[in-house]
Amino acid sequence: MSAEPAPPVVARHHWLVRVTHWVSAVAIAVMVGSGLRIFNAYPAFARKGETFCCYPFAGTPIPRSLTFGGWLAGARNWHFAMMWLLVATGVTYVAFLWLHGEWRDLAPRRGDARDAWEMVKFYAFVRRDHPHQGKHNALQKLAYFSMPFVGMLIVLSGLAIWKPVSLGWLTALFGGYVWARYWHFAGMTLLVLLAVGHVFMIFAVDPYALRSMVTGRYDERLSPEARNARPFYHLLPPRRRPRPSAPASDDASPAVHADATTTTAAATGGTP
Repeated sequence: MSAEPAPPVVARHHWLVRVTHWVSAVAIAVMVGSGLRIFNAYPAFARKGETFCCYPFAGTPIPRSLTFGGWLAGARNWHFAMMWLLVATGVTYVAFLWLHGEWRDLAPRRGDARDAWEMVKFYAFVRRDHPHQGKHNALQKLAYFSMPFVGMLIVLSGLAIWKPVSLGWLTALFGGYVWARYWHFAGMTLLVLLAVGHVFMIFAVDPYALRSMVTGRYDERLSPEARNARPFYHLLPPRRRPRPSAPASDDASPAVHADATTTTAAATGGTP
């Protein structure tokens, strides 16, 4: 009897990618919460006596349950501590992608816009079958590729707010202190939206990827493409069909043919 083929479990995430992923998740959560606590110290962008065009909620503080740090000084300490941790983690991650060659999985390619539109059609039940993909589909690539650039916007605008005098050229590049603060807030909002979308799609489309971000290994039989999975649709693995029984071989032994012939002759009263 032939041996069963090895299960299609592949190495998906390097240990360095997994470590930086989870460290970044914690750092971003703390940074967002502490940043919102800092924002509540003055929940507006315009200076007193002035107006600002692009924030209709001026004067309305962020709910305290969404903030972190307790008070302004404590929030600032947490915010700067996580800032350096996140910068170090981000640089390490990007350097690994470049040196290890994994940036090729995320770099935009010709046809990505078309493939992204096909994924949208699939999620909207306009297209029946899951588009062919590699490690990431086109929408994932777009989100993952944009995250480092959003992070750069947040870091640079944060430095412009932190050192508006010694880094005056950087603050001026963002349009002044008020606009630098606004772009920092906007970048944080965009990063949160990307993170929330990422977490939602993990649980709604590919919960098996969560295990791979812990162990580093992924079962290709459970991929969204193999399951034809949409959000909350076809989440379970496809049913395994029973293996068909092997048909009788034409080159059976002469003894087997002889027995069959004898039995037939006896039943009909004839000779073999």
